[in-house]
Amino acid sequence: QFVESGGGAVQPGGSLRLSCVASGFTLDEFAIGWFRQAPGKEREAVGCIGSSTASGYLLDSVKGRFAISRDNAKNTVYLQMNSLKPEDTAVYYCAAREAYYGSPFPEDYDYWGQGIQVTVSS
Repeated sequence: QFVESGGGAVQPGGSLRLSCVASGFTLDEFAIGWFRQAPGKEREAVGCIGSSTASGYLLDSVKGRFAISRDNAKNTVYLQMNSLKPEDTAVYYCAAREAYYGSPFPEDYDYWGQGIQVTVSS
């Protein structure tokens, strides 16, 4: 299981860091994905990072603003979000798959966080 934290409401231009702590398994051999789903829209991949952190992917609209990282010693993954925009408002999910590479497809992931709300509004 994953337990997410760090969401909330922030003004445009602000920052948030989402965290996902894994329990019941160790993250060392898992690739990580972050997804989001806005009301009335399909779930989309924000980005992913491979198990070795050497490979990764970020949605074009968040490049330069978001970053994915992991701390295997803490069994935790992070999504740092800077320069937030109203269009970033969504429920954010972390996910893990036992693979070297991440994937932009939700169906490729085995473990999911509960989802956490991020609201960007003035």
